[in-house]
Amino acid sequence: MSGPYISAHTLFGARRARGSGLRALLFFMECLLGIAGVILVGVLVHWFHWLLPVAALLCLLIVVPTALLTGFWQAVVVSLAAVLVQGFFTARQPAMNAIKDPANSVTLLAFVVTALLVSRLSARVTEHAKEAESWGGQMHDLYEFTRRTLQMNLHVEPGAQLADLVHEIFALAGVVVFDADLHETYQAGFWSEDPRELAQNVYYFETSDDDPETGIARRVVRLGTVPIGSLVVRGDTSPLTNNAIASLIAITFDRYRAFANESRIETERLTEQLRSTVLDSLAHAYKTPLTAIRAASTGLGEMGHLSPAQADLVSLIDEQAGLLSDLTTRLLTTARLDAGEVAIHASPVAVGALIDEVVASLRDRLASMKVAIDLSDENLVLLCDRQLMSMLLTQYIDNACKYSIYGTTITIRAEQAKGEVIFSVHSYGPVIPMADRERIFDRYYRSSTSSNRAAGTGIGLSVAKRAAMIHGGYVWVTSDEHEGTTFYAAIPAPEQKRKSR
Repeated sequence: MSGPYISAHTLFGARRARGSGLRALLFFMECLLGIAGVILVGVLVHWFHWLLPVAALLCLLIVVPTALLTGFWQAVVVSLAAVLVQGFFTARQPAMNAIKDPANSVTLLAFVVTALLVSRLSARVTEHAKEAESWGGQMHDLYEFTRRTLQMNLHVEPGAQLADLVHEIFALAGVVVFDADLHETYQAGFWSEDPRELAQNVYYFETSDDDPETGIARRVVRLGTVPIGSLVVRGDTSPLTNNAIASLIAITFDRYRAFANESRIETERLTEQLRSTVLDSLAHAYKTPLTAIRAASTGLGEMGHLSPAQADLVSLIDEQAGLLSDLTTRLLTTARLDAGEVAIHASPVAVGALIDEVVASLRDRLASMKVAIDLSDENLVLLCDRQLMSMLLTQYIDNACKYSIYGTTITIRAEQAKGEVIFSVHSYGPVIPMADRERIFDRYYRSSTSSNRAAGTGIGLSVAKRAAMIHGGYVWVTSDEHEGTTFYAAIPAPEQKRKSR
């Protein structure tokens, strides 16, 4: 282990020493070139007996380009050489004392200040030019990244595409993108450590920073203020560019989810439309043979001369045909409600009479049950479609019959409160889990609890919900082990409808 390490360390030190030697040599050559220039100026000034200001200006013409082209310290060395050369040639003139001449100190100070100002201005201009060029290149890369993301195929998850685009366009050593919604990590380029753990830590601990030593930048991908993922890049990018990349990734994630939701909603709409069409066709197809079966069973019963067993069979046929007829009626009504083909024929309906009528129609189902009817007002009237409201109450009471504990009481209530007539059917039976209470009104949905399983199609409560909604009302359910289960339906009262007009 120590051998390769020492060898690599030695090689690195040798390369750094070689680089330092080359820089020192270049510094020496630049200083030597400037010194040669000031010596040449000194010779010319002495030879032609030029005045001191002329010599200073000529030397300044050497110091300024040195500061511009090489740097501050090279210009300082050249300035010191210019003062020494000037002092040397001034000493050859007996009338002047080179050491005590204050012009030398002033000249040196002027040269150093000039070199400092020129070198700083040159460095600043060069730095700004490099920054502008770098920023211009990054802006071009951001534009290209934006354009490519807008052309992405949103039928597939965008994470892998985004990682490849960032790696390709910004020429980075490594990129990793974490999608928190799908809990997937996508990487591109080379990583010496596990990028998945790195990206997930950025998301979970919400750490956004830039590390100049390692070249790794971390960003939390946010949609507004909500974190939806993370981005980690390794390479030469600015903090502003990293922020822009993270924002564009967040926008792409949001576009993908919106596109997926739109596609799902459209698929569900088409599926629901097809389902309604099939239900409607099946219901119509069943109606004709059911009518014939019921007519035949009724005819057999009226013919007489049947043995008790035969009479029981005819009665069973008639009863089951009636149940099938009711089921097909529900299917037809459901299909028409979904298609928006049901028009409300609203008329004043006495609530007490409506409940009595529904209870009478279910007398066979309720024969072994106790039924209590509770009306807050015996003269309560509701403006509604009688057939739809009858169907709603029938579904509620029939559902209570299926799940009630034998010997308990089914309580049917109706009261007016806050501009609504609220119907409720209460019974004691299996508790409906909280997770099922919203979905229990969806078509074909059955409770996830095995104790709640009973014979049925799963469409009854969905019909009740749609019947309430078509009246502008709503439904809900409460369920408790001690209090029992109660299904509610709130229908706007006539007074509220008149006010809304």
